[in-house]
Amino acid sequence: MRQLIVLLIPLFMIGLSYAQQEEEPILYFQLEPLDDSLFIMIQQELFIDPPDPKAEIVADLRDPNNQTISIAGSLYPFLALKPELRARIITYPFKINLQETIGFTSVFTRVIDKLRLQKILNPPTAFQISSGLGYINPFLQAQGGERFGFPIKGDIGVSLGLGTPYSGVLETNFIEMNFHILGVRLGIFRNADAFIEVKDHNNHNNLIVTEGIQVAYTIPLGNFFEIGYWNGNKSVTQSQYLKYTFYSVNKDAIVRNPDGSIKYQPYIVDNESFLNWEFRYPVKVLGATRGKLYLAKYLDELHIGFSGREMTLGGSVFDFRFDAMVNSPARPNQYVCDIMVQKIFDMWAASAIAVGPGFIISDVKSGSVGFTSFLFNLRLKIGTSL
Repeated sequence: MRQLIVLLIPLFMIGLSYAQQEEEPILYFQLEPLDDSLFIMIQQELFIDPPDPKAEIVADLRDPNNQTISIAGSLYPFLALKPELRARIITYPFKINLQETIGFTSVFTRVIDKLRLQKILNPPTAFQISSGLGYINPFLQAQGGERFGFPIKGDIGVSLGLGTPYSGVLETNFIEMNFHILGVRLGIFRNADAFIEVKDHNNHNNLIVTEGIQVAYTIPLGNFFEIGYWNGNKSVTQSQYLKYTFYSVNKDAIVRNPDGSIKYQPYIVDNESFLNWEFRYPVKVLGATRGKLYLAKYLDELHIGFSGREMTLGGSVFDFRFDAMVNSPARPNQYVCDIMVQKIFDMWAASAIAVGPGFIISDVKSGSVGFTSFLFNLRLKIGTSL
């Protein structure tokens, strides 16, 4: 039952969306960033390069003689836009009314009054459903999540990641780099132990690797199914084993029962091979510029999850990721979550950097459910959304 509750929490969060119930013209409003093409067109019309599909855009039409539009804090005349574009802004259905009066009760009732579901789900972009181009991803996350990928030429490119695609903060020493060509992914991975030497408690749920190679292929029927082979070609030495399980911050990594048998221990993957697969369905939730639902088998562990980039809720732009690892040969079930918010920093960093809490919920050393890891995670956006 507790697993079901934990799985339902992020699904409930995804199902909420603010919108606008218009009964009379709104003359002072912020546009919710739910239409990437419109936001880019507005900025191109005003010669803003590069355009940001999640920029803060505010229109002030209260004074007929001095109508303005503000983009990321910079003010422009509203009449500088073409009439067709001005009309689209005026009739844009997803506005935040900046003239609205807020009272003690309205802060609660306005959430229900503005509930609308039209923009919960939208079709994904062409890049996200392409088997050869799906690897292209401008988002680089500090720990875990989708791989950062850049093209050399079309479907030939490179991707890299810190942590596995499914791991959370301070969970694993895994790092990787891959070469992509025509839907084929060829890569190498190795250990970066600094990621698992930060915290000194609840390290029994760590995932430990050495180094090896991997190859995968995305079936060319959309970007929906990838199957691959993972091979570790270096064994853990005796000194490494002691480092990961007994010494320094990992001195309590092996948890024993009262009779001396092992209760919990890190999942050490060295000289082993695995067949990995991922079934994913690209989705655009809450105006996300990139998102997917997935079911995956990775290193003999089953993962179910969702990830979304630059989602919009009530004018806020954020990334959200949830991964449930519900079947492992070595570790108890765990639930990974990242919530990273944009517009915290100024100028170019407002849209390029998102930061927020990342945490893992699982069985702690005592046997109860709790946080095994908690740290702020960081995401960089390098380039424009696709």
